[in-house]
Amino acid sequence: MIHTSIFPGRYVQGAGAIDTLGEELARFGASGLVICDPFVAKEVLPEFREALSSAVSVTVETFGGECSEDEVERLSALRDTAGGDFVVGIGGGKTLDSAKAVAAGAGLPSAVVPTIASTDAPCSSLAIIYNADGSYKRDWFLHRNPNLVLVDTAIVARAPVRFLVSGMGDALSTWFEAESCRRAYAPNMTGHVGTDAAYAIARLCYDNLLEYGLAAKLSCEAGVVTEALEHIVEANTLLSGIGFESVGVASAHSVHNGLTALRGTHAFYHGEKVAFGVLSDLFLTDRPRAVIDEVYGFCESVGLPTTLAELGLAGVSDEELMLVARKACGPDEVIHNEPIPLDPRSVLAAMKLADAAGRERQRQSSKG
Repeated sequence: MIHTSIFPGRYVQGAGAIDTLGEELARFGASGLVICDPFVAKEVLPEFREALSSAVSVTVETFGGECSEDEVERLSALRDTAGGDFVVGIGGGKTLDSAKAVAAGAGLPSAVVPTIASTDAPCSSLAIIYNADGSYKRDWFLHRNPNLVLVDTAIVARAPVRFLVSGMGDALSTWFEAESCRRAYAPNMTGHVGTDAAYAIARLCYDNLLEYGLAAKLSCEAGVVTEALEHIVEANTLLSGIGFESVGVASAHSVHNGLTALRGTHAFYHGEKVAFGVLSDLFLTDRPRAVIDEVYGFCESVGLPTTLAELGLAGVSDEELMLVARKACGPDEVIHNEPIPLDPRSVLAAMKLADAAGRERQRQSSKG
C-alpha cells in the first residue's frame, strides 16, 4: 500500500507577513499577473503594491466573481497577453482557485494570498469550479500545489468575522472525513491513502478548533491579532488544507455540494454549508452522543448554522431535500469514501435529523 501527503511549497503566516511578499515572489521571477477580488482591488491593493514594487513588477486584473470555466479562460487569455513569470491570487477562495488554475494552465509558479481565512482552498492543488449561477459543477485537480501561500493575519483580523467562522466550518469537517477515509482505506487526492503525518494534522486541526475557536472569533470581532487567532487561521488554512488533500474528503463535502442545488443556500458560504454537512455526517456515521454534543456545542459557540433555516431553507420540502440527497450521492461524489454504504434516503434522513437536533437544542436553550 502506497501512502502519500501533499503540501504547498512554502507557507508564511503572521501579522505583517505582507511585507515579505515581494521578496518571496522574486524567487520565481521578475514579473507576473496578480488576480484580486473586487474588494481587494478597491480597499487593500495599495498595501500590496507597496510590498511588491521594490522587488517585482505586476499586472493587476480584477476577478469576475465566480470560479467558472469561462472566468478561468478569460483570465488565462489576459495572462497570455501580459506574460510574466508567475501568477498571484489575492482575496477569497474563488479568487485563489482561479489564480491556481490560470497558473497551472500556463505552467507557471503560483502564489496565493488569502485576505480572509474562510476556506482551506489556499494550500491545495484543487480548484472548485462552479456554474455561472453559483451551483457546484466539478472539482478541477491541478498538477501542482501553490508554490507560496502567504497569510497576513493583521489583514485577516480586519475582515468580517463571518469569514473566519465559515473557515472554521470548513475545517471542522477535516478530522471527521479523515477518520472515514482512514477506516475505508479511501484514497486521498493522489489516489493513494494518507500518511500518519496527515492524519495527525487532521486531528490537530479539530483539537485547535475546539480549544481556540471562540477566542479567535472574539479577537476578529475586536480587530486584533492574538495567539488564538493565529492558531485558528493556521487551522482553517494550513492544517485543514493539508488534512483534506492528504487524507481525503467524504460525506460532509458531498452534502455541501448537494445543498448548492437549492437557490436558498446561495447566499451562504462554503464553510457554513460544510458545517451542516458535518452535523449530517454525525448521524450518517452513528457518532457517540458525547461527540454529537461536542460538535453542536462548538457550532453554537462560534455561530455556525445548526438548522436548515439558518441556511436559508426554512420550510424546505422533503422533495427539495431529496434533490440535495441525490446530488450528494452522485456517482462521482466523495460520499462514497464513507466506510458504510449510503443512498439518498439515508442522506435525507440524516439531514432531517441534524436539523431536528439543532432546533431542539435551540428550543431547550430558549427555555433557559
